[in-house]
Amino acid sequence: MDVNKNSLALETGDEFKGLVIQIEPEALSILVKIDCFLRERQIEAYLVGGFIRDTLMGRSTADIDVAIAADVLKTGPEMAAELGGKYVLLDDVNKIARIVLFQQFPDRDQWYIDLSALAGDIRKDLARRDFTIDAMAIELKSLIENPAKFKVIDPFGGGNDLKRRSIKTVVNSAFESDPVRLLRAVRLAAELDFNITPQTEMLIRSNHSLISKVAGERVREELLRILVTSTAGDRMRFLDDTGLLPVIIPEIEATRGVEQPVEHHWDVLNHSLETVRAVDFLLRQGSWEYGSTEILEQVPWSEEVRCHFSSEISNGSTRASLLKLAALLHDIAKPETKIISNNRLRFFGHAERGAEIAAGILERLRFSNKEIKLVELMVRYHLRPTQMSHEGMPTTRAIYRYYRDTGNSGIDILFLSLADHLAARGPGLDAAQWNWHAGQVNCIISNCSRRESVINPPKLIDGHDLINMFGLKPGPKIREILEEVREAQAAGELITREETLSYVKNRLLYREQKIEE
Repeated sequence: MDVNKNSLALETGDEFKGLVIQIEPEALSILVKIDCFLRERQIEAYLVGGFIRDTLMGRSTADIDVAIAADVLKTGPEMAAELGGKYVLLDDVNKIARIVLFQQFPDRDQWYIDLSALAGDIRKDLARRDFTIDAMAIELKSLIENPAKFKVIDPFGGGNDLKRRSIKTVVNSAFESDPVRLLRAVRLAAELDFNITPQTEMLIRSNHSLISKVAGERVREELLRILVTSTAGDRMRFLDDTGLLPVIIPEIEATRGVEQPVEHHWDVLNHSLETVRAVDFLLRQGSWEYGSTEILEQVPWSEEVRCHFSSEISNGSTRASLLKLAALLHDIAKPETKIISNNRLRFFGHAERGAEIAAGILERLRFSNKEIKLVELMVRYHLRPTQMSHEGMPTTRAIYRYYRDTGNSGIDILFLSLADHLAARGPGLDAAQWNWHAGQVNCIISNCSRRESVINPPKLIDGHDLINMFGLKPGPKIREILEEVREAQAAGELITREETLSYVKNRLLYREQKIEE
């Protein structure tokens, strides 16, 4: 077979008319190697699932799904060694494994070969799968032997549903067989921009409670893949409408119907959902019916900011996806902190308490410590940007304190603050207030480029100086004075060592006088 060929004609039923299968040269090269390995061992094999779907759609993919009539736990390690890849066991009960090929081709760092054990014949195997668009197969041997003439095995009408752009279960018991499919349906609809059929949506609604049986790791993976899409806000609302969201995050149910001050357009739950949609809008990923070009023009944006939000935090998560998760959870503590003070609703301490609750939720869903820390910081400090200055722009000292406290989550918190503002006012957004808020964010972000020089200015004195020159003893007092010096440096008040020593001398004299008084 010519592995440089990248367009294969498709000869099958009418449901595939207009669809041409495109297999990239790299994928073809891997398929040839897999076929040689299996053929030597007389093992029947089929290409299945997402690889067929994505290939028929012309979508680039680095995932190859293969069903084999053999013991995956025995054959998988042997194939990995033959292909020069790493073997990973995914499910020893259902006999599912993965082979990861590292840097064997210039266009991709990794390829993934997912192996599953064939359940009876191929049609019985496809009947166990989740959605019709994933329940198609191609015999690997026939593809390699005659790439110009082969058939797609499609007993459940996946080709037609692919053309209709529909997510439809293969059987009504699909979610009972594997409840994570409840989330996967939403994730596929988001990733492919498909619609979930009314019948499948009804099945999701009637089976939503089953998601509680799914391990946190699997929920995390599907949730993150939804959040990374441009319609994450809309999908979060769908999860709530179908009952899935309160099962995944039970703490969020308490926010339903909780009133907010008059300047808010929505209750706490709807405000939180709209905040996710506002993040999509601010990150230039999606539209928002209450947003406009004029609103977006006020928000700082650059290639540097875009790269910041696209950077990976942990396996499967980016700053953008975690920002949307923080947007969903930022007011999670409002129900328990709600009080009425001077005839006005207040939520004192909701940011700090919300950070604790959010951390607990993410721990339960098996997020990494790095992910938890970032979301926790965003929730804890989401009010901070608007508290830095009530008139004019923030001072250098205030910006120093902001970046000192928020660390590398500073930019993320600024965008959460903007999304929070949009989702609070909704259609009642005041242009002057918005311009002031966006102006503050611009000011703080512009200082981000010199963040290191602001937060970690050149050291003018250290603890030894305070001990040797001023007779101080090691302890908290030294840390407090050094922090005061750094703040004064950030504000441009101290430049030389001599100025700094004089500053410390005066501060110590002032403290002594206060003690005497």
